[in-house]
Amino acid sequence: NKLPKIIEDIREKIIEFGGQVLFETRVSDILVKNNEVEGIVTQNGDKIHANKLILATGHSARDIFELLDKKKILIEAKPFALGVRAEHSQELIDSIQYSCDYRGEHLPPAPYSIVKQVNGRGMYSFCMCPGGVIAPCATSPGEVVTNGWSPSKRDQSTANSGIVVELKLEDFKPFAKFGALAGMEFQKSIEQKAWYLAGQTQKVPAQRMIDFTQSKVSADIPKTSYVPGTTSVELGQVFPGFLTQIMRQGFQDFGKSMRGYLTNEAILHAPESRTSSPVRIPRNPMTLEHLQIKGLYPCGEGAGYAGGIISAAIDGEKCALMIAESLK
Repeated sequence: NKLPKIIEDIREKIIEFGGQVLFETRVSDILVKNNEVEGIVTQNGDKIHANKLILATGHSARDIFELLDKKKILIEAKPFALGVRAEHSQELIDSIQYSCDYRGEHLPPAPYSIVKQVNGRGMYSFCMCPGGVIAPCATSPGEVVTNGWSPSKRDQSTANSGIVVELKLEDFKPFAKFGALAGMEFQKSIEQKAWYLAGQTQKVPAQRMIDFTQSKVSADIPKTSYVPGTTSVELGQVFPGFLTQIMRQGFQDFGKSMRGYLTNEAILHAPESRTSSPVRIPRNPMTLEHLQIKGLYPCGEGAGYAGGIISAAIDGEKCALMIAESLK
């Protein structure tokens, strides 16, 4: 809840230095001639001419990935990680991490970080949110996506974390006909299946943690921090078999490392699918320009060159400095 003010300050600084910020304006095309950028076209048909374009879309801009693929601008499938978002009571996580019944007023709500190798794959916590909530983050109709966040005081009664498994390019073979978009289609298929199984709303499939490890449909799902609500589903129906098998074993391994973590009071929400971009937009490591299109600078998470807020910001700064250097 501190981010809105920070973003507003960034916007004001851009305007102060002569920039423009266009709200409700979507890029519908990128103008290219002789393999050089000439500008972009908005959804209203307006053209904005430029010979330098930083493409910093974020990891969920499927329309841009599809546009690049359609225009035969080089992109490639990229591995990412996918799984569920697990919610425990913050009190339980505190007791596990601090080894006491009550953390008191001087210790902060405890986070956790855990990594295991299961069948040659990494399974790990991702974007852990102490004193936080699970939020709906779908970007298109007919899909459900979960994510988590913590208010600055971390004062909610629940703790949640993405628990994800690393994927490999070979996992996308059933979607090979989509070429560079195979990983994106793999991701999309799981989000759409989850939407269908949970009732075709923004409710998500959910299951108690031990029930999941034992392939049992949970008789009931208590209210969680995910506001649209949940539907009791055996989560093995949501994921491919190999992924389900890894997660079932992984949660048991987690329970051996963090005594009390493996509990039926913990609720798994599916899916946690937007850990990073399923696409990489290749660029020259020296100039940061696209390998094929002069003046195009793929940037940040959407281009596959960052893994979070800070690394994306640093990558943006690197691209801006490289453009400034080229204009001298």
